[in-house]
Amino acid sequence: MNYLNQKKGFLGFDAYHKTKSKVVVVPFGLEKTVSYGSGTKNGPKEIIKASHQVELFDEELNKEPYDEIGIQTLKPFKIKSKLNDALNQLSEINEKILSKKKFPLVLGGEHSITPGSIKPFTKRYKELVLLHFDAHADLRESYKGEKFSHASAIRRCLDFKNLKVVSFGIRNLSKSEMDYYDKNKSRIKIFWAKDKKNWDLEKLNNLFKNKQVYITFDVDAFDASIMPATGTPEPGGLLWDEVLLIIKKVCRISNIVGADINELSPIKKFDSYNFLVAKLAYKILAYSFEFKR
Repeated sequence: MNYLNQKKGFLGFDAYHKTKSKVVVVPFGLEKTVSYGSGTKNGPKEIIKASHQVELFDEELNKEPYDEIGIQTLKPFKIKSKLNDALNQLSEINEKILSKKKFPLVLGGEHSITPGSIKPFTKRYKELVLLHFDAHADLRESYKGEKFSHASAIRRCLDFKNLKVVSFGIRNLSKSEMDYYDKNKSRIKIFWAKDKKNWDLEKLNNLFKNKQVYITFDVDAFDASIMPATGTPEPGGLLWDEVLLIIKKVCRISNIVGADINELSPIKKFDSYNFLVAKLAYKILAYSFEFKR
């Protein structure tokens, strides 16, 4: 595996920090099935670029988390042209990272990456919980004839029988998705965006305590007022502090084993949206290792 120089990688820190890396950032700008706005293929490059402006000191944790974690970033590489081949390619990359006892953070790319990303995790763990942030349920059996569409990402994840899903921020789904959800509530828990004022986060204990958890974050989970740079933005979404509260609570009671962030479609000259995603990535890593079980 070939890595970027640390100055050019995620966070762009000085090479003299010699902490043995525990995290590998995987830039995977797959864009094959986007159905409205495009541009997710440019997401990883712009997230990494914006991350060089993220302050390394975390005032909440009162430390520089990166210096304890150690982070390497894979050099950009060619993604295979066929969708299924690309997903298998990502699975193989994450398997190599896991074999080195490291934490993969995948930067997409569209949400169709997630079934490929989690495949090696489902083989390693008897049970896996997917912490899913999204505006959309992504529970379609297929979309426009493609079973691995970004609109089917979570449905394909549920093909792994040892996986359960807890979704936050959902506010858009089809009738067929609702029917599937109603039949599979034993494996799917949804915290609907419309009900967020009444969410009982004490329920997180039953859902996540002592579990192995993978985080998948579609940036359209954020309200469109703070995250318009995505292919399918939706009003009525989550805000920054709401998201961090959930992630931190889950990290405190579970073991986060990997993550992906997807569906950023950068808007030229509007770098603040890229920065938001870069900072989200850093906070996910900071919380995951601060409360590592």
